Amino acid sequence: MTNFDLLPDRRKNIMFTKWTAYPQDVLPMWVADMDFSAPKPILVTLQKQIEHGVLGYEMPAQTLKETVAARMDALYAWKVKPEAVVAVTGIVSGFSVAARAFASPKKGIAIQTPVYNEFHEVKNNLGIPQIDIPLTKKINDNILSYEIDWDVFEKQVKQAGIFLLCNPHNPLGIIFNKAELMRMAEICIRHKTLIVSDEIHSELLLGGNKFTPIAKLSREIEKHVITLIAPSKTFNIPGLFCGFAIIPNKALRERYEAEVNKLRLHVSSLGLHAANTAFSGKCDLWLRDLKKYLTDNRDFLTGYVTEHMPAVRLTIPDATYLVWLDFTQTDIHGSPYEFFLKNAKVAVSEGKIFGKAGAGHIRLNFGTSRALLKRGLDRLNKALHSI
Repeated sequence: MTNFDLLPDRRKNIMFTKWTAYPQDVLPMWVADMDFSAPKPILVTLQKQIEHGVLGYEMPAQTLKETVAARMDALYAWKVKPEAVVAVTGIVSGFSVAARAFASPKKGIAIQTPVYNEFHEVKNNLGIPQIDIPLTKKINDNILSYEIDWDVFEKQVKQAGIFLLCNPHNPLGIIFNKAELMRMAEICIRHKTLIVSDEIHSELLLGGNKFTPIAKLSREIEKHVITLIAPSKTFNIPGLFCGFAIIPNKALRERYEAEVNKLRLHVSSLGLHAANTAFSGKCDLWLRDLKKYLTDNRDFLTGYVTEHMPAVRLTIPDATYLVWLDFTQTDIHGSPYEFFLKNAKVAVSEGKIFGKAGAGHIRLNFGTSRALLKRGLDRLNKALHSI
C-alpha cells in the first residue's frame, strides 16, 4: 500500500509552483495538481534517462503509440490503431490546436459551463466566438448536482464548429453516462459539429465509478471525435507536459497533425518516457491505492462540510480530486476566494474563472494528505463562522 499521508516538501522548489505562488502562511488548495510523489516506476524511468547523460532530441516512437493504444484497449476495450495517436504538449495545447484547425470566426467553440477555466481562454487566444451551454443546477439539501438542458444544448451546439466536452467534468466531477454521451454525439453529428473530448481525468475514478470514452460508443461516432488524454493528472506528472490526441479519422488526423507541426509543438523526451511507463500498467497498483485514498478524502470532505458548514453547498464528484463549493447562501459578501485568502489563509480557485455561474463559488483541490485537507477545512470553517 502506498502511504499518501507522507508528502514531499514542495516549498523547497525555487520555481513558481502551487506551493510558492502564495506567501508561506497560505495553504494552497487551488491549481489542479496533487501533493503526492509520482509513482516509483515513473521516477525510476526518469532517473535512468538522466543517468544515461544524453538528453537529446526525441520524437514519439511507435512503441509509445502502441502503449497508448493498448491502454485504451485494456481500460475500455476500445480498439485504437497506433497511427491514430498524436503526441501533444498537453491537453490545453491539444484542444487549442483543434480550435485552430476546425473552428472559425463564424463557427466558434461550444462549452458546458461552469467549466475548466482554460476552455474560456480559447476565444481570447484565437478570436473566435464562445457559445456557452449552461448546465442546470439541482439542489438536494446541501448537495449540488448539474444536468444537461437538451433544448439549450442543441440550440447552442448547432452554432459551433467544435463542441469542447469535459468528461469527467472539471470542476463539477461529473462522469456523463452512456445515454447522455450518445445524445450529445447524435446532436453534434446532425449539426456537423466536431466533438473534442477532454478526458484527462478519466482514470481518476472515485468510489468504483466507471468511464466510457465518447468515441468508444460506436465507429460512426468515433469518426467525429478527437479524444484528448494524458498521464499528467492521474500519475501527477503535469510538469512534464505530455499528452495525446487520439484521432481515428484519417482526414481529421492529417489536418490536426498539420497544425501541430506548424506550431512546432514538440513534447520533451522525459515526458515521452514517463508517459510510456505510466500507460504501460506498471503504475496500476499505485493508482488503485490513490483512487481509494481520494475517495476517502472526498467522503471526509463531504461529511465535514455537511456537519460544520451546513449553509455551504457542494458537489460529490464521481471523478477527479476537485470539489465545487457554493457559498451563495452564506454571509460572505463578494468573492469567497478573496474572503478565504484574506481571512483563512487558504488559496482556492476563484469560481468566476469557470464562467459567470461560478460567482459565489470556489473549486477546492483535495488531492493532498488527510491532515492537510482537514487543516484547510478547519481554516475555512473558522473564517466562515467569524463573520
